[in-house]
Amino acid sequence: MALSCGNPTAIAGLKEGEIVLDLGSGAGFDCFLAAAKVGQAGRVIGVDMTPEMIEKARDIASKDDYANVEFRLGEIENLPLEDNSVDVVISNCVINLSANKARVFQEIYRVLKPHGRVAISDVALLKELPEKTRISLEAYVGCVAGAMLIDKYKEVVEASGVKDVKVTIQGSSICLDPDTKDPIGRAKLDSLEEGQSLHDYVVSACIEGTK
Repeated sequence: MALSCGNPTAIAGLKEGEIVLDLGSGAGFDCFLAAAKVGQAGRVIGVDMTPEMIEKARDIASKDDYANVEFRLGEIENLPLEDNSVDVVISNCVINLSANKARVFQEIYRVLKPHGRVAISDVALLKELPEKTRISLEAYVGCVAGAMLIDKYKEVVEASGVKDVKVTIQGSSICLDPDTKDPIGRAKLDSLEEGQSLHDYVVSACIEGTK
């Protein structure tokens, strides 16, 4: 419902009248924030692969009268949008979950208008996780297991055609609380070598660029 590793609507610099696409929109939290920034002259489109989340987001939009927001069922690797149709693409801790990140950014490039921009918050790695930790974490939290090295992440974005790519470390990832009392989560973190922390490996990053 509220998985997050940043604030893409803050870094996007959204303007009145723009068309915004949110990848992995969930229950619509970031879409509703964006809707207030683009106003009634703008529009926000949320895409999510989970029917239950689409239904919930639509219910909230209807209840709270968000007339400039819509939600579409679909996969971020195959976006249900036309070419050159949006001004800004945002996403919050979702792209790391995709097994085909290159395809995701190819789709982002396709749907962006010329000079459109990308403003994404995501999880990335400063260095490779120890194999024992990576295998252990995969069964517990996909957002860590699916994260790429931060330099590789930039390469994938640039390969899609997106220009002026900038990757900024925002802080530690919040995907798994290092102080968790959950015994399963505790066991995963305890798989790290003595003196190491998950925060030495995993960070939240801001990825920006233009078409």
